[in-house]
Amino acid sequence: MGLKLPKDTGIMICGHGSRNQNAAKEFATLSEGLKERYPEYAIEYGYLEFCNPVIHSGLDRLKERGIKRVLAVPGMLFAAGHAKNDIPSVLNTYQAANLEMSIEYGSELGVDLKMIKAASHRIEEAIVEADKENGKAVSRHETLLMVVGRGSSDPDANSNVSKITRMLWEGMGFGWAETCYSGVTFPLVEPGLEHAAKLGYKRIIVFPYFLFTGVLIKRIFNYTDDVAARHPNVEFVKAGYLSNHPLVLDTFEDRLQDILDGRAVMNCQMCKYRDQVLGFEDQIGLPQESHHHHVEGIGGGLEDCPCKGDCDASCREEAFCKEHDLPWTPLHDHSSDHEHNRDHSHEHNNDGHHHHPYPHADHPLGPKSMIKNVEKK
Repeated sequence: MGLKLPKDTGIMICGHGSRNQNAAKEFATLSEGLKERYPEYAIEYGYLEFCNPVIHSGLDRLKERGIKRVLAVPGMLFAAGHAKNDIPSVLNTYQAANLEMSIEYGSELGVDLKMIKAASHRIEEAIVEADKENGKAVSRHETLLMVVGRGSSDPDANSNVSKITRMLWEGMGFGWAETCYSGVTFPLVEPGLEHAAKLGYKRIIVFPYFLFTGVLIKRIFNYTDDVAARHPNVEFVKAGYLSNHPLVLDTFEDRLQDILDGRAVMNCQMCKYRDQVLGFEDQIGLPQESHHHHVEGIGGGLEDCPCKGDCDASCREEAFCKEHDLPWTPLHDHSSDHEHNRDHSHEHNNDGHHHHPYPHADHPLGPKSMIKNVEKK
C-alpha cells in the first residue's frame, strides 16, 4: 500500500557514519531511494560521526520545511549501543531544545524475512558469478557459508547474526554454515575462516551481513585473501553486502509504518541493560547516553583523500595528512578492524570516550587478538 503521511510529518534516517566516503555515499543513496519512492514527503538523513550532515542538521532541515512530527529510524541492522544509546540521546537532546517538534523513534531493521531474502540474493549473485568463472557449479552440499557480522558488545545483537546465518543456511541448503565478526567480539574473521577451511568443504562463501562498504568490508576481504592463500585447495567466494537492495528499502518502509501504527518496539527481554544477560550482569541499569557528541561531524578532508573515497583510514593519520597536504583532526579511533575493541576492553581511552569493559576482551579468537594481528601486518 505504501506510506501515507500527513503534510506536517517527515522522515529522518539516522546512520553511524564512516571514514570511507563510498560508504557515506551508499547511505545517502539509500535515503535517495526512499525519496524516489516518496518525492512528496520530507525525507532527510544524518550521521553520528565522521560524516556530514550530522543528525541534528537533518532535523534542522525538516524543521525549516515546517515539519512538526518526525519519524526517525536507525539505519542499522541490529539494536546494539548505537541504536539503543547514541541515536536516542542525539534525538532527545534535539527534542528538548525544539519542543514544537515531536520526534518518534523507530526500530532497527532487525531479523526480518525481507532482509534475509535480500541477503540470499547477494549470496546467489556470488554463486552465479563464481560458477561462471569456474565453468562448472559446486554443489550446495559441498559449500560452507560464512556470515560475517559487524560485532558488538551487545550479546543480543551478536546472537541475531547467528540467527540470520541459520535462516540462510537452512533456507539455501548449504552443507554447513558458520558465523564470525569483524570486531569487538569473537570469533573474528581470520580465526573463523581458518576454522572453516579445515572442515573439508570445497567452497567457502564469505558474506558480510553489512549495509554498506567501508573500512571493515575491505579488511574482511583482506583476511579472506590471507586465509585463502594458506588453503589453496578451498575456493573462497566473496559475496556482496546488502547495499540499497529493494527489499532493504521495503524493510525501512515497514519500520516507518510500525511507528505510525504504534508498534515500534525493541526486544528488551534480551537487553543487557534491562535483565541479567549471562556474562553481562554488571551492565544492568547503566545510563543510556551517547558516546559520540565529541566527534559529531568530524571528518573534514575525507572527500578529497588520495584513495578516491574508498578509504582504508590511512588518511586520518597525521603523518599521511601532512604528506598529502590534507587537514588532520585527532579523533576517536574507529579506523581499523578492531574498531571499538580497545574501547570495549577498557573503560575509556585517551579522548574520554567511555565504554563499559567488554567481558571477554582477552578471548583467544578476539577481539584483542585482532589488534595484535593488525599490528603485525
